[in-house]
Amino acid sequence: MPGKFVVSLSCAKNDTDKATVAFVIANAAVASDKETVVFLSIEGTRLSQAGYADDIHEEGFAPLKDLIANFAAAGGTIYVCSPCFKKRGLDEEKLVAGAKIVGGAKLVEFMSDGAPSVSY
Repeated sequence: MPGKFVVSLSCAKNDTDKATVAFVIANAAVASDKETVVFLSIEGTRLSQAGYADDIHEEGFAPLKDLIANFAAAGGTIYVCSPCFKKRGLDEEKLVAGAKIVGGAKLVEFMSDGAPSVSY
């Protein structure tokens, strides 16, 4: 069933279980033919950096780096909160595939026609 879906993620290594499950849900949504966005904010913005998730692997799940890569390869988009990204001094040259630094207005625009969302 076509449509849109948003996963909002504010965690990274501070809660690897939530970060992992968020990308599991995002992969399920994109595989279900949903135009899917993961919105990274606060600590979640760190997941936008190549190599950051390489050592995150929750038992029972695929490694987080694989979940992120598979999401992007399947056509998912990762929105990265611009102020959160800048506050943490992250590097635009190290963005993972599918990641775009955006302001809040871009997320609001995507969600404007009723895209359901889930937050982690």
